[in-house]
Amino acid sequence: MATRPQASPGYSRTMTPQMGYPSPNPDKSSIAPAPSTISPGAPRFPPPNLQHDQIASPSIKNPTMLSPANGVKTGSPIPHLSTPPGPPVFTSPVRPAAVPFRTSPATPQPVAFSSGSSLPTSSPLQFSNGSVELQQQLPSAIEESVPDGESPCVLFSAHKVLKHKKQANIPSLGFGVLVSPGRETSAGPQVIQRDPHRCHNCGAYSNLYANILIGSGQWQCVICRNLNGSEGEYIASSKEELHSFPELASPLVDFIQTGNKRSSFVPVTDLRTSAPVVLVIDECLDEPHLQHLQSSLHAFVDSVPPTIRIGIILYGRTVSVYDFSEESIASADVIPGGTSPTQETLKALIYGTGIYLSPMHASKEVTHLIFSSLRPYKLNVPEASRDRCLGTAVEVALAIIQGPSADMSRGVVKRPGGNSRIIVCAGGPNTYGPGSVPHSYTHPNYPYKEKTALKWMEHLGRKAHQHNIVVDILCAGTCPVRVPVLQPLAKASGGVLVLHDDFGEAFGVNLQRASARAAGSQGLLEIRCSDDILVTQVVGAGEEAHIDTHETIKNDISLCIQMLSVEETQCFSISMENTHDIKSDYVFFQFAIQYSNVYQADIARVITIRLPTVDSVSAYLQSVQDEVAAVLIAKRSLLQAKSNSDAIDMLTTIDERIKDIALKFGSQVPKSKLYRFPKEISLLPELLFHLRRGPLLGNIVGHEDERSVLRNLFLNASFDLSLRMVAPRCLMHREGGAFEELPAYDLAMQSDTAVVLDHGTDVFIWLGAELAADEGRSAAALAACRTLAEELTELRFPAPRILAFKEGSSQARYFVSRLIPAHKDPPYEQEARFPQLRTLTIEQRTKLKSSFIHFDDPSFCEWIRSLNVMPPEPI
Repeated sequence: MATRPQASPGYSRTMTPQMGYPSPNPDKSSIAPAPSTISPGAPRFPPPNLQHDQIASPSIKNPTMLSPANGVKTGSPIPHLSTPPGPPVFTSPVRPAAVPFRTSPATPQPVAFSSGSSLPTSSPLQFSNGSVELQQQLPSAIEESVPDGESPCVLFSAHKVLKHKKQANIPSLGFGVLVSPGRETSAGPQVIQRDPHRCHNCGAYSNLYANILIGSGQWQCVICRNLNGSEGEYIASSKEELHSFPELASPLVDFIQTGNKRSSFVPVTDLRTSAPVVLVIDECLDEPHLQHLQSSLHAFVDSVPPTIRIGIILYGRTVSVYDFSEESIASADVIPGGTSPTQETLKALIYGTGIYLSPMHASKEVTHLIFSSLRPYKLNVPEASRDRCLGTAVEVALAIIQGPSADMSRGVVKRPGGNSRIIVCAGGPNTYGPGSVPHSYTHPNYPYKEKTALKWMEHLGRKAHQHNIVVDILCAGTCPVRVPVLQPLAKASGGVLVLHDDFGEAFGVNLQRASARAAGSQGLLEIRCSDDILVTQVVGAGEEAHIDTHETIKNDISLCIQMLSVEETQCFSISMENTHDIKSDYVFFQFAIQYSNVYQADIARVITIRLPTVDSVSAYLQSVQDEVAAVLIAKRSLLQAKSNSDAIDMLTTIDERIKDIALKFGSQVPKSKLYRFPKEISLLPELLFHLRRGPLLGNIVGHEDERSVLRNLFLNASFDLSLRMVAPRCLMHREGGAFEELPAYDLAMQSDTAVVLDHGTDVFIWLGAELAADEGRSAAALAACRTLAEELTELRFPAPRILAFKEGSSQARYFVSRLIPAHKDPPYEQEARFPQLRTLTIEQRTKLKSSFIHFDDPSFCEWIRSLNVMPPEPI
């Protein structure tokens, strides 16, 4: 081993000739990959194929057949099987669901607003000239193509608003909206490369619902009713001429300014070129874990675009920063990890001759070499007691990304731009240096040390956010990583913490998807509503911002949220109430998202929604979107579940919510104490029953750290992932490669079938005992189910673990615990809620009934009757 003279007292450099380490070529590597791991030479996890078309989430009450005969495209066969039937690929690609994450049970209450901060009262406009006439710009053709309440980025819990305040503000059902600021749409938004027209009074943007004075070009704000000028742009001879303005024809538009004058602006041709990715890797791993990690890292290198810039840092008791300036040598600068690096140490590092961020096309060989050179931990020290200076390593990574020598390509030094990303690959807790905790919980000063570490980690995360750097922490292995200590670092930076069983397949997929997530920076979400509506709570990856706009806007009382990052998979849950009885026929909502995208262009995305108001409670209930309402209720509930005891309290709250909805919106059964649940929202109770039984609030996940991570993921997850985390989706394999969607009941556990259960962060494949006994059919069914599972989750982040097992195995309990135990119900109720039973023979039904083991968990019907509520009729 050759050693270069120290450049500074703060760090040292070590270099290893290529002959000293195995080649990155898998055939020449001396590290034998563990069974079922990824070959270093070939990408095991292909980069996600970004598709943005979506399909509506089907009701779990309606079984549907998905087969080639129904026009569903069939996938290619699995290579290692002779003739497996290809599983179906849905004609419209399944919605992407992935997640970056913040506001969580571990944080204080979210942005909440008192009833005193009401929005301004609208007043009718008065004109001195009685001949002035406002033209309603929205023609019938456009009005038909833009349904009220519809937008891919905005999902309301109901498409109508109750006029009466007392009815509208019943908290058990509530009213709100899910906003996904960065979500892409199939057609893409209308793009406008000019400054928007904004109301001089309230700051709202001109939109398709604004009234236009075509003679003067003035427009009336739908939020405050103020009349504004357009500098003559909206002057037209007829209202049809106004259709050429995208903001007057579409509910979703993007205003883009590419003339960015910031010094860090770097024009790029690839989404991920301007923002580097730094891998911070735990070097205290035992050999089995290290083999899996190396396989995942090699696959990562082979999958990323050649233009992406990468940095590699290892941490244990010291921090090793790898230098890419040596083409055939794996060399690193070594920094002590016991304390934060001094400014002198960092200057000697970043102002030196080393290249610590390099394009993949220029450093692919040496990157493989570095990963192949990793060695397992040698000392006889338990995993939890090994010194890991994770905090120091992240500090060094931040300095490298900010440093002047952060990138060198053909002699040209560039400053990084956009949201950079640090991905920590951790196998244990941070036990050494700043932000660390003692090895053992029994340490006499552990509570104080943990409190200090929490504050330090949150401070480091905020520092990363200030420099537009997102920190994702991917944990794996059996060693507890002390989630409460690491979570603030990821959360405050706008990143995510994910737990994995090992460093194998799911970890490798998440490593690739984390690096591929295009993130905007400096995001600001502005919420404006008609003065009849008040925002009461916001849950999501952000915090309240106070923006001074009085110089340009007279009375801007919009709610502003500073977003920690801007990504497609984010979602904000916004709860609202009526401030008073509504007199108008419509209420308006406008959401404006300002951010810098990965190209460092300034974007202002404006979404304007109009909802009709109604007096009829029945008409309102018919407009309620059960799944959106369930997700909003779940996010409000999970926000209060800061501990296991809080989660237990939330179970009671959900029970009381169901009873109150039946009491306020339902009717009493004659000559009975039972109440009928409103038939218009009959799907809602079953969704909430899944919530109270599942891993978010139930007890099917063993460790509180796991529950904490799931809750944090859920609170910021997109609607698609959130819905799947609340209620699993059940698909039964049929002969010929078709899949039938069924309710997630244990009645689906039929011995001659295979079942796929998608529960958001986990996907389970269950093989019945009779099917498993037939080797040929079993292999074909398993291949089809596996491919379907991958199709369903190909864009999801975090990528779920996919587990396959046979009926009666110990792992099958993961599957059984997520299904509603409907086998306890009478046959007539079983058939009503699970119609597929009618297709079974008497012998098959008898065999199915005898396969169940009795336990105390109530069925859905038993649970809702215990609340004195009649089970709603299935749809």
